[in-house]
Parts: sequence; structure tokens; C-alpha cells
Amino acid sequence: MSENRVVQGRMVTPRSLAELIEDGDVMDAEAIEEADRQCPDCDGDVLEVVYMPGVTELVTGRKCQDCDWSETDRE
Repeated sequence: MSENRVVQGRMVTPRSLAELIEDGDVMDAEAIEEADRQCPDCDGDVLEVVYMPGVTELVTGRKCQDCDWSETDRE
């Protein structure tokens, strides 16, 4: 699977996708994967990325490819 994906019309890397979800800088991010769900807002495809926003935290974030919807496993 390709590392870069298109989200809301722009190409993102795993790290930049994590930064969109987190709304800020992240330390590291793993590969982007497709989530097994559709967006609850627009029924678009959802991507998933595991990332480290800080030294002591590992978060799984999900982001719609078509709209602003996102969530993390800490919500």
C-alpha cells in the first residue's frame, strides 16, 4: 500500500495525516491504512494511522478522506 494518500484533495504522508487529526505536531507516525468503516458525516472512506503525539502516548486516529470528520481512540 502506498504511504501517501489523498485527503480532502491534497496528498498527505502518515505524519501529516496524524497532524491533521491531532491539530498539531506529532513525533512519529506509522503507515496509513484503510479503516473498516465509512464516515458517519458523509459516508466517505476513512483512513487510519497510529502515531505518537508525545513520548508517552500512542494514539490511533481516523480521518475521512472527503470531509473534516476525524476521531482518535482516546475520545
